Amino acid sequence: MLPLEKSFGRIAEFLEEIYHRFNTRSHVPPDPLMFVYRYREWADREVVALIASSVAVGRVEAIASCLERVLGWLGPAPAEFLRSARDSELDRLVRGFRYRFFGEREMRGLLEGVGRVLRCHGSLEDGMRWALLQKSGNVSDALDLFVGTLRGDEKHGGAGRLLPQPSRGSACKRLHLFLRWMVRRDNVDPGDWSCIKPAQLLVPLDTHMFRVARHLGLTARRQADARAAREITRGFARWAPEDPVRYDFALTRLSMRDPTWLETVAKVLCANNSEGGDP
Repeated sequence: MLPLEKSFGRIAEFLEEIYHRFNTRSHVPPDPLMFVYRYREWADREVVALIASSVAVGRVEAIASCLERVLGWLGPAPAEFLRSARDSELDRLVRGFRYRFFGEREMRGLLEGVGRVLRCHGSLEDGMRWALLQKSGNVSDALDLFVGTLRGDEKHGGAGRLLPQPSRGSACKRLHLFLRWMVRRDNVDPGDWSCIKPAQLLVPLDTHMFRVARHLGLTARRQADARAAREITRGFARWAPEDPVRYDFALTRLSMRDPTWLETVAKVLCANNSEGGDP
């Protein structure tokens, strides 16, 4: 029997406790989400969120340095800049760019793709709304189409690993992080999209969340892939059916900032077991 079956009520209390403890604006830095807050116009926030989530790999200090550089290219109005940017201008901007395993080809492909979606659909949300219409409202299929639209024909090599295709089976943590930011609205997530409901989101599954979820008994899978992300999301939906990603930020912060988090989770799981479990 998975641990949550015996400790359902106590886990619910624990999740709400850490949500109210960590899900505050003061706990966001140095998360790349902090770059989204810099912009007032929603069109700019969408663009910055996609770029920021796409490079959210590695040390947060390195991610921040990368974003300072890229966003510096785009000026105070990134959406308008990319909507009208010429190919030669993009070539010049990305020359020499390198961050981890992403080079100038991938970054150019991402920026070009964003500009293409803005010109074709008006905004990134409208691009996703179009994809949802094409895929009868199926978010997973629509996200795959949305990514395909951003990648285009990849004549310059394309965004490649910056924008993975969900249909290939990976958890696509960075894409689902982008959706979390765009769809959910609370003290941390600035979401304003109406085309997707919070209940339709998948957990952005990284190593931190995967470890927490395994200890809570939400998955027995050994690999943090798309199947694990779906299992874990269904698990969280037992406590928050309308918003299964509600605890993502708080749980990730717990595992990153509290060195005793494993002991904390163990106490949660053992509390009800010692009392015979929930009725």
